[in-house]
Amino acid sequence: MVERAAGRGETPGSDAADHGDEGHEHRSRWPILAAAGAGALYAGLALYFLLDAAGVAPTWIGGGLAALGAVGVVAGLAGWVVEAYALPGGKGRETYRATMALFLGTDVGTFGAGFVYYFFVRVGTWPPSELPDLVGSLVLANTAILLLSSVTLHYAHASLERDRGRRFLALLGATVLLGAVFLVGQAYEYYEFVVAEGFALSSGVYWSAFYGLTGLHGLHVALGVVLLSVVLFRGVRGRYGPERDTGVAAASLYWHFVDAVWLFLVAVLYVGATVSL
Repeated sequence: MVERAAGRGETPGSDAADHGDEGHEHRSRWPILAAAGAGALYAGLALYFLLDAAGVAPTWIGGGLAALGAVGVVAGLAGWVVEAYALPGGKGRETYRATMALFLGTDVGTFGAGFVYYFFVRVGTWPPSELPDLVGSLVLANTAILLLSSVTLHYAHASLERDRGRRFLALLGATVLLGAVFLVGQAYEYYEFVVAEGFALSSGVYWSAFYGLTGLHGLHVALGVVLLSVVLFRGVRGRYGPERDTGVAAASLYWHFVDAVWLFLVAVLYVGATVSL
């Protein structure tokens, strides 16, 4: 099936499609929508908690803005995958991999701000209050699931490069499933901490950092599941191949980054929480 390259209407096999500056328009409104959605999401969450604490206005205002922002992020990323990542290999592939790397660089700053806050509140007497058993079977299982998903995604991409389409789809589907299972496990962990043990966001400085950082990571996993689901849908329709893997390469870069962040979170928030500095 021949699919037209975004921007000028050239077919992917043409010379123009392989030389981005000559035949492919790099401009896209989808990243702008995703960035605006992310800003609205963060602003909405902050507004929700501020209104809840102050009681001066209904919290649904912040919640609604956050929900609208989440829709914008998902729509922006999905549209970006469909439009921009449908490129053949070569120059276009490297351009969009670099774009994803740049996006992940800004994400390092986002997570870094959260970790700076956590390390700042750790100065002084620690722990600030009684902490439950953080490193239990659930977090170990969740960690194993996320690491396994990186393995399945790696071999899915390798299978695509070897033109083994069925194996590629099977391993990519397994990756999406593992990501969804991780999210269920994290939701259950929140239930255990909040409902069963009574540790809420307002229970202390540790829990504000814990829920803030793990929640931010969970949001990235959820977006990654959406991103990989779009790639899977396009893969089922035969849109990828050994020389046409831009979407898979960029999505893989994102997913491996999310996995690496989780390992750092476990080391700092779970294992490191019981260690005095």
